[in-house]
Amino acid sequence: MHLLAIDTCTEVCSVSLYSNQIKTSRFVQGVEKSSGLILPLCDEVFAEVGIEPKDLDGIVYTKGPGAFTGVRMCVGVVQGISFAHDIPTMGFSTLEVVGFGAVKKFNTDKIAVALDARMGEVYWGVYQDQKLTNESLRKPNEIDVLGQDFIGVGTGWGAYEQVLSESSGIGNYEANFYPKSENLIDLCLTYVNEKGGFDDKLPLPTYLRNNVAHKSLK
Repeated sequence: MHLLAIDTCTEVCSVSLYSNQIKTSRFVQGVEKSSGLILPLCDEVFAEVGIEPKDLDGIVYTKGPGAFTGVRMCVGVVQGISFAHDIPTMGFSTLEVVGFGAVKKFNTDKIAVALDARMGEVYWGVYQDQKLTNESLRKPNEIDVLGQDFIGVGTGWGAYEQVLSESSGIGNYEANFYPKSENLIDLCLTYVNEKGGFDDKLPLPTYLRNNVAHKSLK
């Protein structure tokens, strides 16, 4: 199976190509705009593995939430490759990808994901028992009360660490934690093994915040 995974929804740009049970990946951190990086990174992994986009069996991607431009870029690239070569796709929440990666790193099933959404808000979700719940846009002081047995991850914990810790009851957190395309591959393989294939849905974004212009005027 040949799978391409793409993420550009946060401050990182990440690409992974899965072929013959091997992942060939690129990860670039501190990216303001992924538009000039994503396609060259895709070209690099295709060239290294020795296959072409038409050889793909599927494309997996982060569909948001995240930076508006990054989410739009990710979905747009996936749509372009998918439509050009009739390749099925599968999208996962950015929060789910972060939570899944944290479970692997910290060996716990109790993860609180908070991504900095700017404007005094966070993209919030609870990843527990291999599923994401409570995905929403929240004020840092309006999140779920969880307790010390949870671990917090994501850029929101760096931007609002004190209020998030006080509101959630979580004392252990890592702010420098991002979605990675390798984890997209693992999520996709798990889904395919359980469901028997791709869901064949149109690649679409998840923004959670639809009134950016209105909020910025307040």
